[in-house]
Amino acid sequence: MRSQASANERKQAQLPHNIFVAGVFAFDLLMTPAVLGLKIGMIGLLIPLVCSGSLIAYIYLRSTKETSWFVDMHWRLTWRRSRMLLLGYAISALLVLIAWLLSMISSDPHMASIIWTALTRIALMPTLIFVLLTSVLEAGAIAQATNGEVPDKLAAKYPPPSN
Repeated sequence: MRSQASANERKQAQLPHNIFVAGVFAFDLLMTPAVLGLKIGMIGLLIPLVCSGSLIAYIYLRSTKETSWFVDMHWRLTWRRSRMLLLGYAISALLVLIAWLLSMISSDPHMASIIWTALTRIALMPTLIFVLLTSVLEAGAIAQATNGEVPDKLAAKYPPPSN
């Protein structure tokens, strides 16, 4: 849906998407491999997760605030994409739990280490896939904000004010 948004509103509507993409690249695509490369351990993966979680919490809190309808819709759109990323985190956490359980039941400590290492690396894939998916979607949302557009589903759920 096209909106009669001013140039300032369009610029403000790009902000949530830019914040999200910057956070995804900084925390998920740079910090996570760095933690793995430094061999800090699985506890070290909590650092990018906490940073990303804090950013997602900020996006949620800002998406509940009301300012301009057009800008608010783009914050809500970014919150939707954040929930998709949270789903990726949840799937990865479940796979890490499975990896931990499988490594615990192994009778050979060397095999347990191999299982743990292999499966935890595989467990990070859902998060990586969701990171890439949401980044592409957010890049499209930046273009929508620039053009003064709001997705039709979002406009139907939260209709624009009549004035």
